[in-house]
Amino acid sequence: MSQHTQPEPAQPSIAEANRAVLGRFPFEDTRDFEDARRGFLGTAAEPLVEDADGRTVWDLEAYGFLAEDCPDSVNPSLWRQSRLVSDHGLFEVVEGIYQVRGFDLSNMTIVEGERGVLVVDPLISAQTAAAGLALYRAHRGERPVTAVLYTHSHIDHFGGVRGVVPDGAEVPVLAPEGFLEHAVSENVYAGTAMGRRAAYMYGAALPKGPRGQVGAGLGQTTSTGAAGLIPPTLDITRTGQEEVVDGIRMVFQLTPGTEAPAELNIFFPDHAALCMAENATHNLHNLLTLRGAQVRDPHVWSRYLTEAITLFGDRTDVAFASHHWPTWGRERVIAFLSEQRDLYGYLHDQTLRMLNTGLTGPEIAERMQVPPALEKAWHTHGYYGSVSHNTKAIYQRYLGWFDGNPAHLWQHPPVEAATRYVDFMGGAEQVLAKARESFADGDYRWVAEVVNHVVFADPDNADARALQAATLEQLGYGSENGTWRNFYLTGALELRDGNVGTPTATVSPDLLAALTLDQLFDSLAIRIDGPGSWDASLAIRWNLTGHREPITLRLHNGVLTHTAGQGPAVAAPDLTATLDEADLRAVLLGTTTLDQLAADGRAHLTGDPHTVTELLGHLTAPDPGFAIVTP
Repeated sequence: MSQHTQPEPAQPSIAEANRAVLGRFPFEDTRDFEDARRGFLGTAAEPLVEDADGRTVWDLEAYGFLAEDCPDSVNPSLWRQSRLVSDHGLFEVVEGIYQVRGFDLSNMTIVEGERGVLVVDPLISAQTAAAGLALYRAHRGERPVTAVLYTHSHIDHFGGVRGVVPDGAEVPVLAPEGFLEHAVSENVYAGTAMGRRAAYMYGAALPKGPRGQVGAGLGQTTSTGAAGLIPPTLDITRTGQEEVVDGIRMVFQLTPGTEAPAELNIFFPDHAALCMAENATHNLHNLLTLRGAQVRDPHVWSRYLTEAITLFGDRTDVAFASHHWPTWGRERVIAFLSEQRDLYGYLHDQTLRMLNTGLTGPEIAERMQVPPALEKAWHTHGYYGSVSHNTKAIYQRYLGWFDGNPAHLWQHPPVEAATRYVDFMGGAEQVLAKARESFADGDYRWVAEVVNHVVFADPDNADARALQAATLEQLGYGSENGTWRNFYLTGALELRDGNVGTPTATVSPDLLAALTLDQLFDSLAIRIDGPGSWDASLAIRWNLTGHREPITLRLHNGVLTHTAGQGPAVAAPDLTATLDEADLRAVLLGTTTLDQLAADGRAHLTGDPHTVTELLGHLTAPDPGFAIVTP
């Protein structure tokens, strides 16, 4: 394979389809551009945000090409959204509330208090968060950070906290109930697979430009600096809960199960300002993000938006979120929240209506049409989520992967099915010849499906890889959804130039340290080589200093279980170890050994010390570079 293959131009059919978008939507409506620039105070003089080693983790000028007219290789609607989202700097929402926008995938909000500032959602990386705080201080003065608030459990809303809270400083950290459990479990349990797929979703390896990455709809891309976590010190446990931090009054609305398993909205009564976290942004959001996650509930999402209007609508003069730009004016705020509410409610209700007539997820996705009144509102467009994959997610939430057709109950896996398909269709040469005819006709969806079989049947077939790459590229050029575009173009990149792996890692020392012991043991159980440990049978009892009950780890039948206390479910131990919890964590994470701790007098062992070695030998390592567009 050649390296750094140049992207091909848009085919005439894609260019024509993109031009047609200009007549379909109200591009003459410029209110979003006015709102996105309102309150601009300035931006950083230095465009590069770097880490301690001089590596660039964010480039404020990377999307300067968006100032040009939309080329035929980008959907004009996505180009418009990316231009809006790439605007960067410090913005005044209202007096006393400021946002740093365009310094990461998300926004960082800064609320001024009596002694310092409350930082809401400190971005992904310490470096970008620190740069954002420095920009604020350059315009508003050297106010200390007196509190931090996480609106929800996704890493782009807490990962940069070490950049705004100095080492050793103690400030209150507020978060919704359940935040810590979900923040660490999502990034550890399935973190490797999510991270690999996120490389596709955000197009991290793509060149930025008209034939490459132009954004992700919700934000431009993810920063690549150091992610951390400071655990919350104050949980928000109920809607209506009020807190005052540094003189800042806040009223909270809990919204679990919406955009995140643990999430909240915040009303600032002294500012008549409503923070909607990520529950109401200027696009259709994901019900099932393409990187993978638990399916979100559009029904409760819609109901919580109604509740927000009921609780705060008649007192709110501005609504802002942790992505995109604010909406000002009470009537406009209520209209914006109502349209967002109707959008999620409509997708939910109509999907259920159609699945109860026997339609499957893909069939419903093809038939689903958003009401014209909603489609005219730019903030309902599928730049990040999409009507197509959200509809399939709702089907999955209610009925699962199986569509009821017994022919789909026990299908061959991809490689075996592909080999048979290609053989049935007359061999690879015949398939590619017909696929090239379909490509010339502009039937790219069909080409992608058919040629994928040839690639999976024979991944070394250079002609198949080239045709599939060209096809995915054209599908990307036509996508209004930023993450679809990134998936298609990254697939083309890997077919041409090879595996890009996972450019960013979300599992940091802070996240590992925040795991409870239950979560730590569970994260080990996920890594056990089941077939390789069928015949293994071992048990280790951990007596932890300061813990009332011992914990017994048992590997039996290929399953690693852990049980507290002593009883009929607890196996007799092959090894008993007495040590501190911190030392146990170090052993299980591989930063020290039990033998070393015993030699240092920090662990007392009874039984066979090789039991731990045997247990760790049954662990497998995840693969952050697994194949996606090839077998």
